[in-house]
Amino acid sequence: MNKDRLKHPPNFPPRRSSLAEKIFEVSNELQFNELALEIFQFQFANNPIYRTWCEKLSRAPASVKTLSDVPFMPVEFFKNFSIQSWQGEPATTFFSSGTTGQITSKHLVADTYIYEQSLLKGFRLEYGDPLDWIIIGLLPAYLERPGSSLVYMTDILIRESGQQESGFYLNNYDELLALLNRLKVENRKVWLMGVSFALLDMAEKHPETWENLVVVETGGMKGRRKEMIRADLHETIRRTWPISRLHSEYGMTELFSQAWLNDSGRFNTPPWMKVMIRETDDPFSYAENGKTGGINVVDLANLDSCSFISTSDLGKKHTDETFDVLGRFDHSDVRGCNLMIA
Repeated sequence: MNKDRLKHPPNFPPRRSSLAEKIFEVSNELQFNELALEIFQFQFANNPIYRTWCEKLSRAPASVKTLSDVPFMPVEFFKNFSIQSWQGEPATTFFSSGTTGQITSKHLVADTYIYEQSLLKGFRLEYGDPLDWIIIGLLPAYLERPGSSLVYMTDILIRESGQQESGFYLNNYDELLALLNRLKVENRKVWLMGVSFALLDMAEKHPETWENLVVVETGGMKGRRKEMIRADLHETIRRTWPISRLHSEYGMTELFSQAWLNDSGRFNTPPWMKVMIRETDDPFSYAENGKTGGINVVDLANLDSCSFISTSDLGKKHTDETFDVLGRFDHSDVRGCNLMIA
């Protein structure tokens, strides 16, 4: 990855470089909170949409002393505004998948370097070196439209794995089944990222499982099947495909970082990402651990857009900083990159 590969780099504000260097050095809560407040001040000064939102809430930097004081911007703003903390043209743009007739979100990416750093460092914390895995993307619907951050993410992992067998699969389930059968005999380590409806289609072919197979569902029925809550989805998949390691990803077009649900059954965030559970009736009050509320996400890697996102997802947090995703607020759009219910 080359920081200087952009022919026409964006016009970044002062302090951006020094803040970017700190993101992946965060190792404790104190460092996280201090950097989050620095990034809040930076984005208030340089992101006109976010600044306007903060001013509407009467939350200027002078009145924001702790992370709990920081205003979180509704995720829906990515549908109607260009969320930028810089000036110029983006290196690329991520678009949410949505369904027919929906207004989709767009995330203007100033430089893909921070995104790739966040992805690879987070993956290594959770799963180790991509070189140790065969990476498979079972992502129909996402592969069929441009600008998917999920496809971009999986493509990076495929390239980083360096394995001949790594690659994307669309609807060629029989070919994938044959490959999985061979890799099981060879006891190879396989990390398979799949959209929900495709994993259900695959499960109906009764593939086998083995200890070194990890299947990661990323939600999204895309109108192909009825939406399901995550617990029901996992139970349905396991009914015909008894996967011992069925994981999940919590990510979205509007975020640069991902949380992973692993064998523990709860989502973990990397050190530069934090989930806060807001009370459903007061966006500036936060729920106690174990209580259901709205999910706010602090993603320090979102330096060039907005690091403080109020989602439409419902969840609860635990004392060890892990969290559960339980559903969505009524009348929210069904998202593509994480499993929700309307």
